[in-house]
Amino acid sequence: MTLVLEQLLNGLQFGVMLFLLAAGLTLIFGIMGVINLAHGSLYMIGAYAAAFAAAQTGSVFLAILAGLAAAAIVGMAMELFVLRRLYARDHLDQVLATFALILIFNQSVTLLFGRQPLFVSVPPALNGSIELLPGLTYPIYRLIIIAVGLLVALGLYLLINRTRIGMLVRAGATHREMVRALGVDIRLLYTAVFGLGALLAGLAGLMAGPILAVQVGMGEQILIMTFVVVVIGGVGSIRGAFFGALLVGLVDTVLRAFLPGLLRQVMTGSEADALGAGLASMGIYMLMAVVLLVRPKGLFPANV
Repeated sequence: MTLVLEQLLNGLQFGVMLFLLAAGLTLIFGIMGVINLAHGSLYMIGAYAAAFAAAQTGSVFLAILAGLAAAAIVGMAMELFVLRRLYARDHLDQVLATFALILIFNQSVTLLFGRQPLFVSVPPALNGSIELLPGLTYPIYRLIIIAVGLLVALGLYLLINRTRIGMLVRAGATHREMVRALGVDIRLLYTAVFGLGALLAGLAGLMAGPILAVQVGMGEQILIMTFVVVVIGGVGSIRGAFFGALLVGLVDTVLRAFLPGLLRQVMTGSEADALGAGLASMGIYMLMAVVLLVRPKGLFPANV
């Protein structure tokens, strides 16, 4: 039971990381209609900027600030100089342009930091474990990630549903011409939305740094799962991104943790491990297929 609870917490932690990425991605696509394949690069930029600042200054606060600022600034620059010219273009043009940005960002990071991964230490104040239940200890840093993800989800809910900015964002998602006719600078709104999505991606990247190696191409590794979350939750839906991310995180973690062990009951160890790893990798895509069969537009469609 302790192992099950630990893996559920791992799944929850992975899920909130996916939510930070999926929230920005679904906002950008749902409101602006742009397919941004370079969203994972913003995750990578946030991780690298935070790792570099931490190595140079030794300050956790400055590392967080650097990661958030770098991702937000690069994201808004992307929208201003590249994506703004693609709103009226076909999605294929957007895919090609943002794929080119992935290559540019990867090569730029390689030139600046090299190809060797950067390893970031957990902040000393958060380095350790806490006993949640008798026999169940869990790293403090991972609990902080879960807490931050849940607070961001709450903040986004309040921003989208309880503020004037959120009202404009929701209106811009469905009636952009009407919003423009009312005197709202829709271009500024789009830049702000893109900056927010980039900042959330950077936040996910800087928090992932102490858990995963910070390396070139790390954004592409998680981007596919982020798209799966968006599809399962429903395009343009923050609520869908939240529940879709938690579902994907839990399913992926539980399958990878327990499926090989279950298969060892009926086959040899090496075969069970190989088959279990393959089936676990397929698990979230099978989940997506089932969700789309039942709800073709996702769990919570069309409502940001």
